[in-house]
Amino acid sequence: MTPFQPKAPYDWDALYALIQRAFASMEGRIDPPSSLYRMTAKDLATHPGEVWVIGRPARACMVLTPTAGSLYLGRLSVDKPWLRKGYARILITHAESRARALGLPVLKLQSRIELVENHAVFFALGFKQSGASTHKGFSAPTSLIFTKEV
Repeated sequence: MTPFQPKAPYDWDALYALIQRAFASMEGRIDPPSSLYRMTAKDLATHPGEVWVIGRPARACMVLTPTAGSLYLGRLSVDKPWLRKGYARILITHAESRARALGLPVLKLQSRIELVENHAVFFALGFKQSGASTHKGFSAPTSLIFTKEV
């Protein structure tokens, strides 16, 4: 399936619900809790970057945000019935294409330290751990930074 950018009218509530379902397994595993719960479907609809979706109804999605020198890949989400069917790979491959089209040499993402199963996927898709970040109020890193040259 080919990723597409949803345009109005679009069911942003359903897409936000997909992301919530995809991130639900983190609840109780990560500290601090995900910032996902501070956003809304409207925030997703008005995101200044690019939102990409696979499927109608949506099976998987990601949010891309250009930054200085890289394209940030956020909210990578695959709905549970569609896990392990190649959707994350399709989205990441598309993100690489978007980075090249935007003249950005690096694809970048973050994953919470506790989510080792996600780290394994990112390594398998060619990412390298390039750093760590610490949420405000914490003394030790809470997220790992992954990058991939495109």
